Amino acid sequence: MKLLPFLVLISSLLDYGCTSASCNMTCHKDARCEVQGGTTGCYCSQGYTGNGITFCYDDNECENATQPCGEHANCTNTVGSYFCMCVPGFKSSNGQETFVPNDGTSCLENPKAKCELYKDCITEHINRTLAGISHLKTPLEMLQEINKNTLGPLLPIDVISYVEALSYSSLNTMHYSVSDNEALRNTTINVLVNTVNNFLQKDKITVWEALPVDNQRRSLTKLMHTAEQVMLLMSQNFKKTTQLDVNASDIALKVFAFDSHHMKHIHPHVYTGGDYVKISPKKREESHPNGTVAVVFLRYSNIGSLLSSPKNRSSKDTSEQRQTVSSSVIAVAISSNPPMLYELEKITFTLKYTKIADKDIKCAFWNYSADTMNGNWATEGCELTHSNSTHISCKCNHLTHFAVLMSSGGSVGVTNYNILTRITQLGIIISLICLSMCIFTFWFFSEIQSTRTTIHKNLCCSLFLAELIFLIGINMNNNKLFCSITAGLLHYFLLAAFAWMCIEGIHLYLIVVGVIYNKGFLHKNFYVFGYVSPAVVVGISAALGYKYYGTTEVCWLSTKNNFIWSFIGPACLIILVNLLAFGVIIYKVFRHTAMLKPEVSCYENIRERMKEIKSSFATGTIFCSEPERQPGNPLMSCTYPVPEVLLLSCSSLGLPGSSGSSMSYRDLWLLHIFLQSSMHSRGCSSSYFFACCLGRFRKSIIGCSKMFLAVSAA
Repeated sequence: MKLLPFLVLISSLLDYGCTSASCNMTCHKDARCEVQGGTTGCYCSQGYTGNGITFCYDDNECENATQPCGEHANCTNTVGSYFCMCVPGFKSSNGQETFVPNDGTSCLENPKAKCELYKDCITEHINRTLAGISHLKTPLEMLQEINKNTLGPLLPIDVISYVEALSYSSLNTMHYSVSDNEALRNTTINVLVNTVNNFLQKDKITVWEALPVDNQRRSLTKLMHTAEQVMLLMSQNFKKTTQLDVNASDIALKVFAFDSHHMKHIHPHVYTGGDYVKISPKKREESHPNGTVAVVFLRYSNIGSLLSSPKNRSSKDTSEQRQTVSSSVIAVAISSNPPMLYELEKITFTLKYTKIADKDIKCAFWNYSADTMNGNWATEGCELTHSNSTHISCKCNHLTHFAVLMSSGGSVGVTNYNILTRITQLGIIISLICLSMCIFTFWFFSEIQSTRTTIHKNLCCSLFLAELIFLIGINMNNNKLFCSITAGLLHYFLLAAFAWMCIEGIHLYLIVVGVIYNKGFLHKNFYVFGYVSPAVVVGISAALGYKYYGTTEVCWLSTKNNFIWSFIGPACLIILVNLLAFGVIIYKVFRHTAMLKPEVSCYENIRERMKEIKSSFATGTIFCSEPERQPGNPLMSCTYPVPEVLLLSCSSLGLPGSSGSSMSYRDLWLLHIFLQSSMHSRGCSSSYFFACCLGRFRKSIIGCSKMFLAVSAA
């Protein structure tokens, strides 16, 4: 009875598939001779389909209607099998990049992928990373955990989080737990070097470049600062004269540790990767007291591009010129006990660099604050001693991180940036004052109420609100929600301003071509187009890409996935419509003049029109020179009250955020065609415009108000 279950198992295996030892059939290379269902034959292997003798075709499991990879995963077919990969924003439950879901592996949402690198998001992930290592007892265990987690691909938020974790685990804990065990200390140094190297490998540079410039430089500075300080801290505990070398793929370390009795005999220097660095201490006449000295050299191969000035930089700490790091970055640090035991006189170094023609070469150091981790390149205390086409020699009187800089092209410096910012803010304030005066005039002067003033009133209101929001909230990007709302409101009111500008062009076109329309019906449609259509555009944009409202630089539309075109597209369309309307108007003026003055040649007529166009761009108004009203002509004479036509040109349709700049929004120009009926009623031509404006007291207020509004709007 005990053998019965075993016999049943053997029987079932023979019945449902096994390789027959006596099978002498010739099968396909992707098939096996088996017994299945009591029948011996050639059966294709798993992942193949066919008769097993002449052919076995690969099954494409990815075309299976059952979706073998499940949700949030992409299937890739291979010969005889397949594998799955999670889509962006998700990660596999087993932590592997590729998987086959036969073991229950699925794709889970990756919360890090949604982090847009705002303050709250960064803080959340830093706290989560620190919590993940806080249960570990020793700095070495923490370093090993960070080293393991940074070996593979990283997200930008991972870089920031793990740099903070490395700084915490190294600086905050090693002060209290530096071991006297030399083997343990050497192991800790090796793990630290390899961990730092994980961040700086060539394939991780693109991850660093995805960070905003300020976050990128701050985290990189903290990483270099942590490596330098921890190495000094660990080196101070060597009990005997020591030289330690640790090399990784993208970072090299050399440590000198000695006591005061060996100071005269040890000259710390390093030669690595074609670079040579040597320090020279000050000579001491008195005898050396008992003490210890530690000197640390670090060489970073690949971080030069991260510390160079970006081509399209909008950060406030940009330098006076575009600076490119053309060498490796070296760091030198000294620690002695007592502190005055080993004082630096000078440091000399020769670095290998890539020379570019017509570039200014400098010896520079990374000047940063240990409190804020903000830094910039400086040259004080460093001088160039010799250079050729491959190497440059420098001498400095202080320690920090050094490199060779090449400067080219002027850019906006810190001082100039602040000055331009203040000028822009002052200009916007003046603009707001003028717009408020225009709004007051349009709203409360009943004698000038018309379709034209209604359009201008709404246009001024839209511009006023857009500029006010820009002034208050454009740089308040610390709060993601507030920044997104600011960007959305700015998007809406700028589109509303464009819409009313388009309405003005359309209204002028209707008058020029002599279309008879219902004023009330027209006003209603104007309001719908002026305020509802921008709301529709903003609503659709927010529904499709709400996360692109607000950037890490300014509260404006992001340029990711071309989202900025939700503003540029409608704006360009409106400019095109107004250009067409302007062209029709100029053509009508040309035809009208030709009919009134047939004796004037075509060439003279065109020249007069070009003068009027140039005058319009210079003064914001176009004056027609016909003093008499001619019945039936489409313009109803040049002194007929045709409302102002708008032609918008924007110095930067991208506005803040399209290229990283926070102050691009400032150049809006209005081109008005201003024709005064009140002047004609008093028998005044355009030549006497200002005299008529200063005529009778009651009429002059209205006339001057119109002139002021036209010129101030321009």
